[in-house]
Amino acid sequence: MIFTTTSTIQGREVDRYLGVVFGDAVLGVNVFKDLLGGLRDIIGGRSATYERELGVARDTAMTNLMEQARALGADAVIGIDMDYEVLGSNGGMLMVTASGTAVALKPLSASGAPPGASPWARPTG
Repeated sequence: MIFTTTSTIQGREVDRYLGVVFGDAVLGVNVFKDLLGGLRDIIGGRSATYERELGVARDTAMTNLMEQARALGADAVIGIDMDYEVLGSNGGMLMVTASGTAVALKPLSASGAPPGASPWARPTG
């Protein structure tokens, strides 16, 4: 399956738009991770713990998006957008949402060109 943030896929044509698909992930960050992240805020530097959590949430959201697109019979998801939100009264949860448009692509011939197309075709008329 092809994933892209753009509205087109170079060299491919959309045959059918199948609908908007979403993938969500909501992860809680525990007290120990909060403490380590807070120390990083005080002394500076990157928080590998939070970066790992963001990565897990992003991967989960994209996996859910892919499963939804596959259920619709999609070949690709175009126009993907990722959103991040902090949830909970103390900001202890992270939500990542991926959304895009599931599409079916026109098939390619064995040469990689659309069926019936010739790489040497001249315009008519």
